[in-house]
Amino acid sequence: MAKSKTTSKATGPDEVQYGPNNPHPLSTLRTELVWEGKYDEWGNRREVDAADLAMPLQKIETIDEPRARAEAQGVLFDANNAHLDDFRNRLIWGDNLLTTSSLLAEFRGAIDLIYIDPPFDVGADFSAKVLLGDEREAIEKNASVLEFVAYRDTWGKGSDSYLHMISSRLLVMRELLAETGSIWVHVGPYVSHQVKLILDEVFGPGTARAEITWQRTSAHGDAKSFGHVTDQIFGYAKAAGRAKWNRLYVPLSEKHLETEYRYQDPDGRRFSRGDLTAAGIRRGETGKAWRGLNPTSRGRHWALPPAELDRLDDEKRIYWPPKGVWPRLKQYADESLGKPVTNLWSDIPPLNNVTSEGTGYETQKPEALLARIIQACSDEGDLVADFFCGSGTTGAVAEKLGRRWIMSDLGRFAIHTSRKRLIDIQRSLHKDDKPYRAFDVFNLGRYERQWWQKERLTGADEDHRRVVLEFYRAEVLKTPTSPLLHGRKGPSLCHVDGIDGILTRKEIDVVARAAKEAGAKEVTCLAWEFEMDLRLECNRLEKELGIKIKLIQIPREIMEKNRTEPPPFLEVATLEAKPVYRKKGKTKTVDIQLTKFLPSLAEVPTKEIKALQERAVKHGFDFIDFWAVDFDFQHGGPFNHHWQDYRTRKDRSLKTESEQRYQYPKKGSYTACVKVVDIFGCDTSITVEVDHE
Repeated sequence: MAKSKTTSKATGPDEVQYGPNNPHPLSTLRTELVWEGKYDEWGNRREVDAADLAMPLQKIETIDEPRARAEAQGVLFDANNAHLDDFRNRLIWGDNLLTTSSLLAEFRGAIDLIYIDPPFDVGADFSAKVLLGDEREAIEKNASVLEFVAYRDTWGKGSDSYLHMISSRLLVMRELLAETGSIWVHVGPYVSHQVKLILDEVFGPGTARAEITWQRTSAHGDAKSFGHVTDQIFGYAKAAGRAKWNRLYVPLSEKHLETEYRYQDPDGRRFSRGDLTAAGIRRGETGKAWRGLNPTSRGRHWALPPAELDRLDDEKRIYWPPKGVWPRLKQYADESLGKPVTNLWSDIPPLNNVTSEGTGYETQKPEALLARIIQACSDEGDLVADFFCGSGTTGAVAEKLGRRWIMSDLGRFAIHTSRKRLIDIQRSLHKDDKPYRAFDVFNLGRYERQWWQKERLTGADEDHRRVVLEFYRAEVLKTPTSPLLHGRKGPSLCHVDGIDGILTRKEIDVVARAAKEAGAKEVTCLAWEFEMDLRLECNRLEKELGIKIKLIQIPREIMEKNRTEPPPFLEVATLEAKPVYRKKGKTKTVDIQLTKFLPSLAEVPTKEIKALQERAVKHGFDFIDFWAVDFDFQHGGPFNHHWQDYRTRKDRSLKTESEQRYQYPKKGSYTACVKVVDIFGCDTSITVEVDHE
């Protein structure tokens, strides 16, 4: 019996009647993933205003280690063979929505391949094992402020905030891709279905390239479910049918050889047997009988013309079975390109504690995984990007494969780990006479802070100071005795420096005297940036005024949108160094020696803080993970890495005196800059005056 057609009936004068002539809105909806924040209060799709988010990238470091070492020592550097000057790779520290938007002006439509591995474990905290000194002793690094924010912030309001985060970034990344480019998004089982729907929407129909299943761990069972052993990697093209593609193969396994190439010539050469005919009757040469065998009688035709079949037979590449069975083509194993790579990747093992490429970074992916994607979807010289770069695997593999790269991450520890790894690759490639490219480190500097003040705050300096003091857990002074004193925390008065400012010697002098006049015995100066060697001026003022001065770095994490818990406010570490002069004949050289380092231990777990504080006083150098020297530092310019030394997981030793034997071009006074990065990724810099007579 046919179903009767009905229409909704109005139940009041203001009710709308729906039916064939006036379809209900729900009946016309398209398939769409909707989350809170996707649409505004008027039902309009929230767009990403990339132009408003764009800001100048600030170059803070330049790194070309082999070339710098050669030039500093007066050794000839073979730039033609060793160096590729067509592009300087980029490592950027900052929120990737801001960094990708800032790259659009220069790189819109220019990136050939993007790989991203965004956080996907709900509520997961970042942690890493960091090694102390030259020992194998490890201490647990608490959820690093920036990395923790990257996880918590994306899930700060449940899945809605995660989906909004990933969608807005994918929209900008699509604009960065070349027309022949593609993006590969690595996700876990909890969010893969949602991320795929977003990718479908952002990139459009017909752009899906592949859905890769990677077996990331060995088989195991969970207590209440099947064990999760796989991740998904979704590949999408910028334009349907136009993305680059290089077919890849893996070597044939012994098992495959035994099953698929089970036949052997008398000399032991393995082969499989392929069909010499194809379905369908054909007229012409391929439909005629050959060697008395007529394929038409079987409804088929020869796959090759008779002349080609004769050639193959003369070369003994045709297998003639017993009478009554048709000949077959010999396909030799040693001529095979291998087994074509499919979308099931179970042949790339995960990293473990003894893997040589391991950095200790919890979410690090194997280089083989990235190599497969980069080789399949890009060519040598192409530009590859990763905007959740973590330990820097994408850049490391891209460098080894001759690709250019851009990477960014929100995490300070990620940038530090990547920098060390990429310097190591520069050295290794140069040692093996292979070409490499230099790279620069960027951040967004004061421009990010200005944007935050404008977009998230009222734009007023008072609002900026209030937010800083609230996160610092200090009270705001309602009636301060000086306009330079803004808050109080315990016995200490607090000064909050301007959002654009660099706290200088002159400022610290005025602030310290204002605090002294107010009767305080301690003053805390919170600032985004500090003038070099400010600690020395503080030591002088402390002796003169009898007041303790604390220099506290304002963490950029307070700018994160969903931040509610205060991040650690790190006290500026104490660093001292001196020049070391040498003379051999008429040649005078200079090196730098570290003489003191006292780290900030704000990120150390509370249970270990006392023991490590004692160790820091006695053996401060144990807390140094990396240090570098710019022997000719120019104030206002980037830090040029002329020499550096760092600990690795294999070699825990660290030099406390550079071995550059730096030669200045002429006599005079120069300024060297020393940059130290501790085991938690916090950096401290000072200048050292050098008199080259």
